Amino acid sequence: MSPMITSILILSLATGTIITMASFHWLLAWMGLELNTLAILPIISKSHHPRATEASTKYFLTQAAASALILFSSVMNAQATGQWGILQLEDPLAQTLLTMALAMKLGLAPAHFWLPEVLQGTSFKTGLIIITWQKLAPMALLLLTWNQASMLTLTMMGSLSVIVGGLGGLNQTQLRKIIAFSSIAHLGWMATIITKSNKLALLNLTMYILISTPMMLSLIFSSTKTTQDLTTSAPSPILAPLT
Repeated sequence: MSPMITSILILSLATGTIITMASFHWLLAWMGLELNTLAILPIISKSHHPRATEASTKYFLTQAAASALILFSSVMNAQATGQWGILQLEDPLAQTLLTMALAMKLGLAPAHFWLPEVLQGTSFKTGLIIITWQKLAPMALLLLTWNQASMLTLTMMGSLSVIVGGLGGLNQTQLRKIIAFSSIAHLGWMATIITKSNKLALLNLTMYILISTPMMLSLIFSSTKTTQDLTTSAPSPILAPLT
């Protein structure tokens, strides 16, 4: 992939996220999410490997279904209230559907199955974008609508995500899958915390990104892909008892 195309895709990623975070209209937020999804697909499949193609297909289908559900819930809310504003989410069914759609975009359980598979089929650099930057736009919508979202749905999906993320990474040897289940668990805590305080959830998101980014960069620089590689890439055998 040429540097110009890569720059355009990265700019499109940033633009889509900024549009979603700055919008107060559901159609603009949906457009930003779609731009975000379409920009990441060539980045996932740029290696032209069958696993990368499979990962990009799974990512596209999941994100497209979640975006369609967001659009459907916003139309339902507009029919019930006559308002397209993000802060005017008053229809109970629309609130539940929107919460489920944002949870699917984030990778919360039980709609978490795509995240480990997508991360396993792509590179660490792209995985870093998926687990950090791609979470900003859905989390921004969740933070905007935290007092109007379905608290019961968020609490149940968040609690289930903590359990699934904690147990799912125990029997894994691939570091990308371990990171994916760790991301599911962290997002589960964010979804649970956001029902009490959106500021605390924002702090949790910031800490998650600040922790995940240097960890992924260290794995990229050391070319470490499995837990077995940790024993050979480390300058001292201190990590050997952990694998």
